[in-house]
Amino acid sequence: MNLIVALGNPGNQYNFTRHNFGFLALDFYFKVNHLEWEPHEKFNSIWKKQGDTIFIKPQTFYNEVGQAAKAFADFYKIPPENILVICDDFNLKFGTIRERQKGSAGGNNGLKSIIANLKTENFPRIRLGTGNDELRQKIGDVDFVLSKFTEAERKELPDVLLKISKVIQGKTE
Repeated sequence: MNLIVALGNPGNQYNFTRHNFGFLALDFYFKVNHLEWEPHEKFNSIWKKQGDTIFIKPQTFYNEVGQAAKAFADFYKIPPENILVICDDFNLKFGTIRERQKGSAGGNNGLKSIIANLKTENFPRIRLGTGNDELRQKIGDVDFVLSKFTEAERKELPDVLLKISKVIQGKTE
């Protein structure tokens, strides 16, 4: 069994913000593959089980996503190496897709939460670049991660999301 965890914040006000790039990527994957989310109140997430893969979007805030990841992992007995986390990374240039099999949180509070809850750094992750140094310097890190993509970035999003979707597809085969 595999678990794919997208990171983001619940609520429409966070749609198309940098911190919700994980949600956006998995939503795009779902659209391309004609999948629909289902509520899972017990684990405070929306989810979908397809074959031997469970997809989740925790409905806690970003800094607490590890609770849902651990709940699913424990219930379905999924080892950390079978948990793929999809998150944003403002240290990577917008549109960059970086895959790692393990590693530190690198300052990402969602990854910190997952590491704390799973008690390991040994799980794969896909980091999605949201970097825009000029904007980040103007508004600061907190406002930056909660900011919407710029018009130029929104024009690039379909191509970037298609690339990410192919990476996710490769992980589910």
